[in-house]
Amino acid sequence: MKGLKHSAAALGLVLVTAGVALASEGGGEHHADWGNFAFRVANFVIFIGIIYWAAGKKIVGFFSGRRKGIEQELNDLESRKAEAAKNLADVERRIANLEQERQSILAEYRAQGEAMQAAIIEKAEKTATQITEQAARTAENEIKQAMETMRAEMADQIIAAAEKMLQEKLTGEEHEKLIDKYLTKVVLN
Repeated sequence: MKGLKHSAAALGLVLVTAGVALASEGGGEHHADWGNFAFRVANFVIFIGIIYWAAGKKIVGFFSGRRKGIEQELNDLESRKAEAAKNLADVERRIANLEQERQSILAEYRAQGEAMQAAIIEKAEKTATQITEQAARTAENEIKQAMETMRAEMADQIIAAAEKMLQEKLTGEEHEKLIDKYLTKVVLN
């Protein structure tokens, strides 16, 4: 059936084209021939009728589909325009809040910096206190050690001086008596 419609449309198109070609053949005479004009108009109307009959629904469908497509594109553009306006409003709101966010971030970092500074100072003070206490203990230990060293040296000097004095004052006989006396004490104890 479709092939028949297409064949009829092609035949009609050939006839219309042949009619137009025959009608335009005038041989150089230019006078108003109303019959020829009417034939051409009728030929044109038939030609348009055949085109409409063969492809009318497709043409109407094409243009209505195109119209619907354009309407859909316009609706899409409107929705995109609304979404773009919403995004623009969001961006403008974020830009307006940008200064507040910056101040908030700066305040937060400032607080963190101050906390770190306080922690560092506290640790340094503890370390300084520990170093001071350790230095005081070290100095005290060194003083004790120096005192003991001095006592030992003084004792050695006193013993040496006493020996020297005793050697000068004691005679040989007194020396032996003194040794016997101390040996007796040591043996008895």
